[in-house]
Amino acid sequence: MINIIFFGPPGAGKGTQAKIISEYLNLSHLSTGEILRKKILEKDNLAIELKKIMSSGKLVSDDILNSIVFSRLTNEKDKGFILDGYPRSLAQAKYLNDCLKKINYKIDFIFNIQINFNILKDRILKRSSEESRDDDKIDVIETRYSEYLNTTEKVSQFYKEQNPNIFFDIDGKLKISQITKEIKEILKKS
Repeated sequence: MINIIFFGPPGAGKGTQAKIISEYLNLSHLSTGEILRKKILEKDNLAIELKKIMSSGKLVSDDILNSIVFSRLTNEKDKGFILDGYPRSLAQAKYLNDCLKKINYKIDFIFNIQINFNILKDRILKRSSEESRDDDKIDVIETRYSEYLNTTEKVSQFYKEQNPNIFFDIDGKLKISQITKEIKEILKKS
């Protein structure tokens, strides 16, 4: 059983790589973005609130994400998992660490996909035209990137300092297949 976290700014390719690696290792892919986008389709009060938060580029509250992730982690017991888009704040990281201790899990690999903002912006705008996502507009991209720099990047640095042996920086400018190859090589070595 392997447990992995993917970090990186919005549009860096976390979701793409998490999906590829989850299929490669037969792990559950827990994408908070996908989970939240599916929740929005339910059109209840929480869905309406989530849509407003996400379409503005802001981060969903720790309480909401923590409850979603804990529920999914307990359902995925003994399968192994990949977290994509979580944790995004230091409070979420602490919550995750506490949850993992409770269920006797640990994180085995942390991949941090790094990429320049201008490349990122071009990628996200291309994705927007292909997938028609509400959160892929230029002003929203800038807000999401700023949120990433102010919160999530600090979380990845926290994990890097706490877990240098399992933390790997990945060059996000590479082609998808090159990034996948690099990740697979790291997984094989360990």
